[in-house]
Amino acid sequence: MRMKEEKEKISFWLEESVRIKERILREQIENILSIGKLLIQSLKRGGKIIFFGNGGSAADAQHLSAELVGRFRRERKALSALSLTTNTSTITAVANDYNYKDIFVRQLQAIAKKGDVAFGISTSGNSDNVFEALLLAKHLGLKTVSLTGREGGKIARVSDYNINIPSEHTAHIQEAHITIGHILCDLIEEAFTK
Repeated sequence: MRMKEEKEKISFWLEESVRIKERILREQIENILSIGKLLIQSLKRGGKIIFFGNGGSAADAQHLSAELVGRFRRERKALSALSLTTNTSTITAVANDYNYKDIFVRQLQAIAKKGDVAFGISTSGNSDNVFEALLLAKHLGLKTVSLTGREGGKIARVSDYNINIPSEHTAHIQEAHITIGHILCDLIEEAFTK
């Protein structure tokens, strides 16, 4: 590939990422604020935020829970958040003994309580295990939040709150998911450092 073509490819990639974020800026600010308030309210009332997803979304789930348990930008008390994607013994045992679609359901059955928030992440919006976990969470009386992409899929339809990234490209969806996740962490952290 020639230098000019390489530069054009880089420019296209960055411009597409910017276009997606500009659309989120126009369409999702109120939704992001509502989700932030929900998460803050849950934490202030003794609830926890339970993150889950597959692949890159699993990494985002771990990343966001770590920002809340540790810190994002400010010193403050540890906040109650966890990721269902980190215990490989549980995940592989449930996948083997039951079904892969149950890996988050079984964990929610063990730890979730009313007042918690179930936070599913799926770039396709159709991950069966995220969908099943959100359905169970609603049945248990939890509020449900999701970050999705493409058309939002079945996960967007069952979530109390959903932010759908208007893109077909997984990488751009993931970039937007972590940006929104960081915004939520900042909103939460500010509420606990006033």
